[in-house]
Amino acid sequence: MEAIFADVTISMSEFKRNPAAVLRQANCRPVAVLNHNKAAFYMLEPSVFEAMLEALADQKLSRIVQERLSERANAIEVDIDTI
Repeated sequence: MEAIFADVTISMSEFKRNPAAVLRQANCRPVAVLNHNKAAFYMLEPSVFEAMLEALADQKLSRIVQERLSERANAIEVDIDTI
């Protein structure tokens, strides 16, 4: 069985009738649109999608910071006033 990552679900045929109403009724929550009881796609409000992208960017930045901290022994000390 495939996991559905949304509290709100709707069938494809119901969704096609009035997508704007589905978005309103979801009240900022993600909606899984189902086709034959499997998620065909997820509908998100722009603010939710932007928050997801920000979280992913933060994770990527965190990995870069951790990698660079582990290379600290190879760092070269510089005086910013001499540059």
